[in-house]
Amino acid sequence: MSSGIDTLRLTAEEALALVDSGEVSSAELWQAYRDAINEHDGELHAFLTLVDEPEGNGIPIALKDVISTRGVRTTAASKILENYVPVFDATVAAKCRAAGMTLLGKTNTDEFAMGSSTENSAYGPTHNPWDLTRVPGGSGGGSAAAVSAGLAPWALGSDTGGSVKLPSAFCGNVGLRPTYGTVSRFGVVAFASSLDQVGPVTKNVRDNALLYRIISGRDENDSTTVDVPPVALPEGTDLKGLRIGLPRQLNEVEGIEPGVKAACEAALAKAEELGATVEECDLPLSVEYGLACYYLVAPAEASSNLARYDGVRYGLRSEGADFREMVMHTRHDGFGDEVKRRIMLGTYALSSGYYDAFYASAQKVRTVIKREHDALFERFDVLVSPTCATTAFPLGAKSQDPLAMYLTDVLTIPANMAGLPGLSIPCGLSEGLPVGLQIVGPQFSESTLYRLGHALEQAIGFDVVPERLR
Repeated sequence: MSSGIDTLRLTAEEALALVDSGEVSSAELWQAYRDAINEHDGELHAFLTLVDEPEGNGIPIALKDVISTRGVRTTAASKILENYVPVFDATVAAKCRAAGMTLLGKTNTDEFAMGSSTENSAYGPTHNPWDLTRVPGGSGGGSAAAVSAGLAPWALGSDTGGSVKLPSAFCGNVGLRPTYGTVSRFGVVAFASSLDQVGPVTKNVRDNALLYRIISGRDENDSTTVDVPPVALPEGTDLKGLRIGLPRQLNEVEGIEPGVKAACEAALAKAEELGATVEECDLPLSVEYGLACYYLVAPAEASSNLARYDGVRYGLRSEGADFREMVMHTRHDGFGDEVKRRIMLGTYALSSGYYDAFYASAQKVRTVIKREHDALFERFDVLVSPTCATTAFPLGAKSQDPLAMYLTDVLTIPANMAGLPGLSIPCGLSEGLPVGLQIVGPQFSESTLYRLGHALEQAIGFDVVPERLR
């Protein structure tokens, strides 16, 4: 706490009201969060780079370190970009700047956003504010931890397989993975271009809707973007007429913890009390093939995107006897193990003789996954499941077992492969750790997701402040 400002509980909407009323200046607000960072980030390691002076007259924000920021180091948590300082802003960063937001700093992430725990960062892992011995989720664990611990009122992450939703679940935040194409990817360090989406991480649902309003919309620098009307800010708790589908394959997945299952079932009971109807349904192909499909498409696109890091134009350059040796040494020295693993997987999937068998087949399966979801949305407004089958796991528990780590995203990946929006909200605790509830809707249904998320948020009354910090 600084200057009487309780950063642990202050929402972005409340912070904006304080600044607009003149009760607190923008500089004072920024300093309060900077003081909180100075006090707590030594144990959390949520930030990789901090900004020295605030620019703007609005409220502070933290950005995942895959989002390019003019004049501020952007590393993607990789040694290969350790000293890279962009000369331009990513579109989402420019939109935040235009809205008056003041940048606090860049948050830690798995290297090139490849991971589910933020343990793959070249600069060390981030710790979960609820339990410092546990992971914050990944790849956007830095953004989630910063918001949870009161080091930022809100933050931006990026989501490829679940990198906004999963950290939000593990840290007790609200996180949105938007409909693919509603938020510009221009200036965002690319992982898998057909999957990457920037999304907001916040303390509550209304804040999330406010930030999504700011960052969404068409961008002439990104041909995949579309015009979208501003989402409705959610109010009230009436859910009459809302049809909720409960896919058996997502809600009865192997390894689901009893506490996670109980918290999600309690949340659904609240939804029924508020007027929604809940009915079981099936997503057999999406769950059976989603993870395998993802781990063909994403590494293939990553191997193509990361080919640009060759030591010639920017970033790290290691010396070699000739060009070929220089590139080989640069990539050996600059990339971590997980990035190398995915580049090799992706290169193999795209190689001559294997393209049709692997990458092209995965794209066909992706169409099947999309159609299976679309069929359910003829009967339901949203589909609901746990965001993850477990709560935050201990640091190091899965870092030596890549397949076990990949399975962490099994519930978030199917909707992502279909390009659908997904909202994770905290719905309770299991053994003292937050449980995330995932709400998925058809394309451009963010307002519906926010309606349900806000109603449940009010009914559940989850305390977003980590118990150890209260």
